[in-house]
Amino acid sequence: MRPSRFAGLAVLATAGALTATFALSSSAVAVAPATATATYNCGSWGTGLGTLTATDSGGVKKIKLTSTAITMPIGSSADPNSITTTLKTKKNDGTEVDFSGKVNPAMTGPNPITLGAVPLSSGSLATGNTTNSWLLTGTPSATNWSLRIVTSSPTVATVYCIATTNQSSAFTW
Repeated sequence: MRPSRFAGLAVLATAGALTATFALSSSAVAVAPATATATYNCGSWGTGLGTLTATDSGGVKKIKLTSTAITMPIGSSADPNSITTTLKTKKNDGTEVDFSGKVNPAMTGPNPITLGAVPLSSGSLATGNTTNSWLLTGTPSATNWSLRIVTSSPTVATVYCIATTNQSSAFTW
């Protein structure tokens, strides 16, 4: 019995799909764990648990922060991509590694925040390095912060936050 043309095409299509899958998966590097939690004190924006989600795709390392405990104040709002978020983290060797950028959905007070995913902006991370919260004590201020949130449109505000706990688990890049 002679194989049909359709069987040959099916084999070629399957091989092509596998090749594409391997090509796509090789550009993404797993960060372990993918999510962790930490507590932040953001003054008038609230204090509580935030969820951090880390990704590394094509060598671009990013962190996203969401929280139902940290909220924009009533009457404030932010247009999409109008918030500059800077997150300080501490690498396993004790040096500072920052993630910063303008990535956010539209938000209004008193709704929870969603910031990022913002890319690595200063410092370097090699395979196997770990990062964790930049722990601070005292009152959040311009000189004492682990997380800075700067809104520019339509509400203009700068909010300083301090991480009050380590992450539930450090990220291994």
